[in-house]
Amino acid sequence: MSLPSSSHAYGIGLIAVIIGAAIGVSYYQLYFIPELNAKPIIPEKVLNPGQQVTITIVPGAENQAQEQNYVPKTKDVQLGIDNLVIWKNTSDVAHTVTPDKPFKDLYSGDFGSPGVIKPGNTYQFLFTQEIKLDYHCEPHPWMKGTINIVHGALTS
Repeated sequence: MSLPSSSHAYGIGLIAVIIGAAIGVSYYQLYFIPELNAKPIIPEKVLNPGQQVTITIVPGAENQAQEQNYVPKTKDVQLGIDNLVIWKNTSDVAHTVTPDKPFKDLYSGDFGSPGVIKPGNTYQFLFTQEIKLDYHCEPHPWMKGTINIVHGALTS
């Protein structure tokens, strides 16, 4: 009479490890990754404001002696009303919109133009949280502006 073989136990153990790994990978893909990458819940009126603000980069802004470069230089913006801000370059020279201190909006991501804004082009950013933000032009650091995002009446 022969002794029972334990090869079936190894097969069952291997199947259990495979099933456990599959459950772990499924949990990671279905629950962990979506929560990690989820955007915050933002009111619809903040995501689609009724108005927009345009800040113009005027011709000759690269001239250090010129007072006006970002027009308006300081702008108050209200969440849910006019929190979509557009910088329009009407100058003949490329410019940037670069924050003095790095800022990352919870919904829109990093603030600042990706590279230069060529003449005739625009850069836009949707602000979804309150902040007072100073910015400048990277090639022309004397060009400075401030945008103050405040709680809007419609977001109450």
